[in-house]
This record gives sequence, structure tokens and C-alpha cells, in this order.
Amino acid sequence: MAAVIDISQLETMTASDPELAVEALGIFRQSAELWGRALDPHADAAQWADAAHGIKGAARSVGLMALGDACEECERLGRAGGATPAQAGVAISSVKDRLGEAIEAIAHVEHQLMMKRSFASVRLG
Repeated sequence: MAAVIDISQLETMTASDPELAVEALGIFRQSAELWGRALDPHADAAQWADAAHGIKGAARSVGLMALGDACEECERLGRAGGATPAQAGVAISSVKDRLGEAIEAIAHVEHQLMMKRSFASVRLG
């Protein structure tokens, strides 16, 4: 999970409170689900760039750095203008792939935090 989620960032953001971390991850999941619906390569570029921007900040705040980086690239492409649907599709697919990995990692971390009520279990798990 370390390659997908930076546990130290999550721990810092939540002041080492496992219950707050579970809550923050849950909020991220809900928000990402809403923003994810706007990731459509055939939609206006501003729409999917805005969605990527929203996911980017939320992802980085909970330690999902690869997802944040994919969102940054997608957002940059959308803001630059002139992206073809194929280019948009590649960038959006990258975001969606990282988002899927993030959701899986979040489920794993949430489970560990709920079972152990400690960040130490996540580091060692």
C-alpha cells in the first residue's frame, strides 16, 4: 500500500488520530465518486479539468500522491485547451486507474485502522 498511499502524510494530516483518518478517507471516497462522474473525455475540457483539480487536492491531502500527480497532468491538459478526445481519454484513464488503486488502498488502510485503532498497524501491515 505504501506505493499508493503515503501513510505518513495521512497521519500528519489527521494528527495521528486513526478515527479522524478513517473519516477523512471516507470523505475522500465520497468526493472522488462525485468528481469521477465528471471525468468524461467527450465533455468540455473545463469540466474534466475541474474534476481533476478537485480530486488532486483531496488526494494529496490524504497521501494519495500518484493519484494527485495523474490529476495534475490531466488538469494541465484540460486547461491548455486543444486536447483531442483521444488525448483527453488517455489522461482521464490514467486518473481513473490511479483512482481505482486509491480506493483499494483506502479500503485496506481503513480496515487496518478500524481493527487496530493505530497507525502503527498500518506501517507494519
